[in-house]
Amino acid sequence: MTHTKIEIHDTDQRITKILNGQDIDPLPCTIECSIEKALDILGGKWTFLIIRDLQCGVKRFGELRKSLVGVSPKTLSERLKELEAKGVVTRTAYATIPPTVEYELTEKGQSLHPIIKAMKLWGAKWG
Repeated sequence: MTHTKIEIHDTDQRITKILNGQDIDPLPCTIECSIEKALDILGGKWTFLIIRDLQCGVKRFGELRKSLVGVSPKTLSERLKELEAKGVVTRTAYATIPPTVEYELTEKGQSLHPIIKAMKLWGAKWG
């Protein structure tokens, strides 16, 4: 039976994978499929910015549209449906006239916070 152990070192931000006591390359080729999975969720145009805006809490469709200057209603609607289908966003519709719809990050969506923060820091330094 093979045991895999992953250690995360905060001080140098390295991930060392130890398999049966032997050091393995910190970024093995097999990690690419995990990156592809993440990009499948985050890679669409506007998607990352939608998630960023929902980090602050529940938002209505119109609020998202105003904060994302340049996004068309059709594109925003499509991205929100994709994020809902992937379990990143929940959609709550209220039977009002006109209809009220609110969007909120799920636990899965909230777990993206460190990635968003890291990208903000990287952009501030290198962007």
